Amino acid sequence: MPPRGVPRLPSAANPHLGAYEMEGPLSGIKVVDLTQIYNGPYATFLMAMAGADVIKVEPPGGEHTRRRQRDGGGAHIPHAMLNSGKSFVMLDLKSAEGKGALVELLRDADVLVENFRPGVMARLGFDKPRLKDINPRLIYASSSGFGTTGPYRDFPAMDLAVQAMSGVLSVTGYPENPPVKAGPAICDFNAGVHLYGAITTALLDRERTGKVRAVEVAMFEAIYPALASNLGLMSGTNKDRSPRTGNQHGGLSISPYNVYECRDGHCAILANNEHQWQALARYFDQAQAIDDPRYATMFDRVKHIDEVDVMVADWVRDHDKEDLFKGLVAVGVPCSPVRELSEVMVDEHLHARGALVHLDHPLYGPVTLPTSPMVYEGMERGIRWPSRSLGQDQARLNAGAQPRTAEDVP
Repeated sequence: MPPRGVPRLPSAANPHLGAYEMEGPLSGIKVVDLTQIYNGPYATFLMAMAGADVIKVEPPGGEHTRRRQRDGGGAHIPHAMLNSGKSFVMLDLKSAEGKGALVELLRDADVLVENFRPGVMARLGFDKPRLKDINPRLIYASSSGFGTTGPYRDFPAMDLAVQAMSGVLSVTGYPENPPVKAGPAICDFNAGVHLYGAITTALLDRERTGKVRAVEVAMFEAIYPALASNLGLMSGTNKDRSPRTGNQHGGLSISPYNVYECRDGHCAILANNEHQWQALARYFDQAQAIDDPRYATMFDRVKHIDEVDVMVADWVRDHDKEDLFKGLVAVGVPCSPVRELSEVMVDEHLHARGALVHLDHPLYGPVTLPTSPMVYEGMERGIRWPSRSLGQDQARLNAGAQPRTAEDVP
């Protein structure tokens, strides 16, 4: 019987590590996790937070994000964020002993997840036929920058490279300036969510039909749909390329839609329809903007987009961003102050919902970590247990990966 999850130990220091006795939708699913950095680890993190028994296999010395921790500059946070709720073993997959141990882990596993460059698994001796021979019910899930086939198959890929290749960089920034990467690692995490979806879909298919499918997600392909507005603009009025639009709408089809300077910072403000535009104008006692035919419809406002931006900028310049936020939201106008990450980490809404939790990490001390954005009815949000030290669960290799007890959790 596969493990049914690991109890969390309650403690005064870690109030979000309460008794983990409820089962999640993926409880009983055993996942062997060979992933590294962001893309794959986020997919397996989501599985772990849904109750799956995720066994993270690291090479000697640990995976890349663990080795980044040596700089002392907070590089441990990504590793802590993406590896909560997993077991940790260390295997040298280039050695006969390590390969043999992996075979034993795979014999009763449900899913194998990896995000190596295409061809690495085959060179290690674990191609699809071998995996099927080891365990016919094993779902083999892989993710890479450009996929396992096609002209770009062997290109190395990190988030920045995929942002460049996919067009994300070309549409980010201001038209008079060079292209700029998106601040977050959007290609990695977008692919991670798609990988999670592909795996769980394959598990459902196996449950319903008995068919075992391999699944893969390419970062290059996963990010393309996010460019919908930019592609629309290019298909309409800019046939050769989609221009960089700064903080304006990527498709230049909504106005106002921008980040405006306030007395004490900046606010993002947009009006997605005539009702919101009129509410915005009334809030600033600018009735003439409602009656002016140049701004009567969205089409008109987009046609005069620069004029609209100057007008709204004049309206907000002498207001504080928090006052604007509260006032405009109250009358139904989408608005948000531009906040620093230090403010977001203590956001009352995220903490009230259990989306973020403060805890005393056994390796890194006080940290703020995200839980899963996927909320399951009847399942408490929290961290099952924090990420652990390299090889901390090595005994599971000799114990046949038996379910652990509360005494096994730090």
